[in-house]
Amino acid sequence: MKNPPTFGVEEEFLLVDPASGAPVARSRAVAERAAEHGVDLQLELTSCQVETATDVFTDAAGLREQLVGLRRTAANAAERSRTQLLAVGLPPTLPREFPITDTPRYRDIGQRYGMIAHEQGICGCHVHVAVPDRDAAIGVSNRMRPWLPLLLALTANSAIYRNTDTGHASWRSVLWARWPSAGPPPVFDSAAEYDAAVQMLCSTGVMRDDGMVYWDVRPSANFPTVEVRVSDVPATVAETVLFAALVRGCVMTALEDHQRGAEVLPLAPYALKAAYWKGARDGLDGDAVDLEHGTARPALELLEGLVERVRPALETAGDHHLVTTGLAEIAQRGNGAMRQQRAWARRRDLGDVLAEAAAATLETS
Repeated sequence: MKNPPTFGVEEEFLLVDPASGAPVARSRAVAERAAEHGVDLQLELTSCQVETATDVFTDAAGLREQLVGLRRTAANAAERSRTQLLAVGLPPTLPREFPITDTPRYRDIGQRYGMIAHEQGICGCHVHVAVPDRDAAIGVSNRMRPWLPLLLALTANSAIYRNTDTGHASWRSVLWARWPSAGPPPVFDSAAEYDAAVQMLCSTGVMRDDGMVYWDVRPSANFPTVEVRVSDVPATVAETVLFAALVRGCVMTALEDHQRGAEVLPLAPYALKAAYWKGARDGLDGDAVDLEHGTARPALELLEGLVERVRPALETAGDHHLVTTGLAEIAQRGNGAMRQQRAWARRRDLGDVLAEAAAATLETS
């Protein structure tokens, strides 16, 4: 591949009471104030969340600059609406239930899915990478499946939930798995087979519509991209940029493998499920499942191996130094889950966790 594909990022954020940390239903007010400054925030399933979306970029530096600006504008809009913006995968503490955003589609989802929807408040990060066509997107999806648990471990940022340490680095991914169309994507032979599966899920009432394809890699319904959505929303902009750059390198590598007809690594369902669970529980500072050899190895070691595997793509995109230095930095300082757990361990005080998360959300170094 001579030129790197374009990419873009969507980040979901939680709105909380600055004093208690409880989610607050002010998404419309925050979106209106952000719009005054030219930022279009999207409403999510619950009215305690907002989402930002970047433009399309070819370089990571431009992506980073815009992510910083979007977070800052959204945080200022939240503050003017008497709430606080947090980049966390789940709220550290909960209200009785999350109010569903008042649109026909979201109301219908709330009625259909009950407590799965009403206990939502889940914030993720989605990276779109341009691909030639939908069949190419399926080929990429098939080949990225073994790497998804590592990407989850890298970005884990939901350790504290219901005012306690869950014992998992990404409790978000555990809760998210309750949706019938969430988790690792199946292997499909073509876009046509993918479309037939989506049609079956919709016609049987399992999904309301094709917007509820929540698999961790999917062809975008609206753009000529493959969308990778396995991640908790990262704690910092630097972690989001690292994740996005690594994802683009993975997509480029998987696309090249697809175009030359390389074999898709066969994965037993139990093995992939085990790797997901291990990534969610242990996160970045524990062991991960080496799906190629069926062994446990340190997550950082496997991530370094993944970086080496996709190195030609990273060098083509000019991102190899960014990814290697970013991974070293996060190994030293910790990702969002590690920061949350350290803050909680000091005094078991939710205020410490909230302060840590708030600082990370707007960290620019």
